[in-house]
Parts: sequence; structure tokens; C-alpha cells
Amino acid sequence: MKVPFVDLHRQYKNIQSEIDRAVSTVIEETTFIGGRFVNEFEVEFSKAYSVNHTISCGNGTDSLYIILKMLGVGSGDEVLTVANSWISSSETITQTGARVVFVDAHPEYYSIDETQLQKKLTPKTKAVVAVHLQGQVCEMDIITAFCKKNELYLIEDCAQSHFSEYKGKKVGLFGIAASFSFYPGKNLGAYGDAGCMITNDDALATKLCMYARHGALKKHQHQMEGVNSRMDSLQAAILLAKLPHIHQWNDQRIAHAARYQQGLSGIKQISLPKVRPHTKHTFHLYVIRAQQRDMLAEFLRLKGIETSVHYPTPLPFLPAYQYLHHVADDFPVASRLQYEILSLPMFPELTREEIDYTVACIQDFYSNNPA
Repeated sequence: MKVPFVDLHRQYKNIQSEIDRAVSTVIEETTFIGGRFVNEFEVEFSKAYSVNHTISCGNGTDSLYIILKMLGVGSGDEVLTVANSWISSSETITQTGARVVFVDAHPEYYSIDETQLQKKLTPKTKAVVAVHLQGQVCEMDIITAFCKKNELYLIEDCAQSHFSEYKGKKVGLFGIAASFSFYPGKNLGAYGDAGCMITNDDALATKLCMYARHGALKKHQHQMEGVNSRMDSLQAAILLAKLPHIHQWNDQRIAHAARYQQGLSGIKQISLPKVRPHTKHTFHLYVIRAQQRDMLAEFLRLKGIETSVHYPTPLPFLPAYQYLHHVADDFPVASRLQYEILSLPMFPELTREEIDYTVACIQDFYSNNPA
């Protein structure tokens, strides 16, 4: 059996008529940049998320950068974020002129370790970028209180956590603004690069919109120098077609995770993902910690099962951050995770048979390779 890590074609076949109609309508109307599709997506996403403002942009990385920039983060500032994430969470901080300060991962939930924030605080700290990684939610009560007490901006990176919840409240609604990616493989994905920002702050929303569109809300009326970060109409139309399905898709991911949990729970050589209490984990990724991780991944590959490692090198140890002179002991949890984490196939259309086959192969591997 072949088990793909993600199969976007299956999703397309399930909603083919809706996607084809969306694409053909954009072409027929020849509205490729801006226009009603983008406007409609912003309105519908705002409704779905119960937020006042959705500002579309070119991609998730841009959304983080634009938020930081429009909050005035820049030279002389420091911004805290987690050590294990995709580089967008940190490079956007540096691009503003600020200095990134990494915080270790939580030993059980792999998100930012909220107990370590105080240790990283300095008079230069201006913001926290809380990354809701893998669909898992950060400990928002503690992080929100920390930011409020120290008068810091809280920015949420929701690239992997569309519609995840903390105590019944959607992630992205706790801070001043939140960033979303609609990269094709996300829980809600476009057919190319796309992203958005959400906020309930009216003044900030105006700045975000203006900066993403060359510093102008109206053509030729540039109030500032901005960037060109626009969601194209084709992606907006595709996202509009997909948006009504997102809750069903998230529910399917959660059900798949439960099936994995049931099948893998008896294997002592692996640790299964935990769900933080009082949260809704939407399982963008299903990540186990595995002894003999690389051998297991190769074994599964030979069995036709695709896996991935998110992420093989913690951010502080990438060549891009050598200037910070970090060592493994600075981030003991992230340092350990890089050798153990393994992402198993996870997408809504994954079948029970594929999950059961993956589970059986993992059981087979450890029965023949006991620690």
C-alpha cells in the first residue's frame, strides 16, 4: 500500500465542481488582482472567525512581517518566539530590524514554553510571537497575562492552527493581531501562496491593509512606502470554495488522530502527541516522538509510507542564526526533539485502511527493533 503524507488531489476530486466553478468564474471575469473575490473572502473569513477585520496578503510570511512592521517593531527592539518552528516565525522579526530572542519548546506540547518567557524578558522586549504549532494551542492564559503585565504586543502565528481553540475561543483572537498562511498543504489551503492577517483593532487594520498594498488604500494615493503583498483573485476564489468545508476537514483530522492514538498507544518506544487541556487541537500535523527515528522513517518509506520531520534543525542552530552563538544546552527540549520527532501522514481524506496500515508497520518495526 502507498500512503502519501498529504494528497491534495483527493481533496480536489471531492469538491471538483466547486473548485472548477471558482477558477472558471475568475477567468471569465478577468479579475485577477483584487476585486470581488478577494473582498468576499475577507468578509467571509471575518464572519467565520468572528473577527472585525481580515486583511488578505500574498503569503503567511508577509502577514507576520507586516503585522510586526505596522506595530512599530524595529531597530533596538527584541521579540520573543519559539525555538522550534518554520523560519518565517523568526526571519520576519529580523527583517524589521529587531532582534529575535528564542524561547525553548514545551516538553509535552512542543509549543513555546510559557514558563521560560520571564527569563528572556529585557527592557528591549517589545512583542511575543506565539506560534500555535502543528494545530496545538499555546497556553494563552499565561502568555496573555505575561504580555499584559509587561506591556508587550502579542502576535499569534496561526499558520498551522486554523480554527484551533483555547477554552472555547479561537486562536488568533487573543493578541493584537494574528497571522495565517494558506499554503496549499495547510488545513485551509490555496493553490499557491496566500495569507491573511486578522485583528479587532480598527486603526491597525487600516495600516495593515495600506502597507500590504504599496502604502495606499486608493490607487496612486500612497500615504507611506509599503510592499506589494496582495492575494490574487484566483486564490481568493479557491479559498472561498473551500472555506465552508474547513470544520468538517478539521473534524476528520481529529478523528484520524484519535485512530492513530488508539493504534499506537501500546508501543513503548514512541511518545504520542498530547492535547493541551481545554483546547481544540486541529492536527495540521500528527507528530510522534520515536526512538530510532531515522531507522523508522526509512522502514516506513520502504513500506510505501511517506513521513516528514518538522523541523530537523531548531531555528537557533540554523546557519542564519550562528551570530547568536547558541549551544544545545540553551534549548534542551528543542535540541532533543530534533532527533525524535516524526510527522505521520495526516490529511482529511486519509482512510482508515491507510492509518491502520501505518500503525501496523510501526508495530512491526519495533517488534523487530526493540530499544
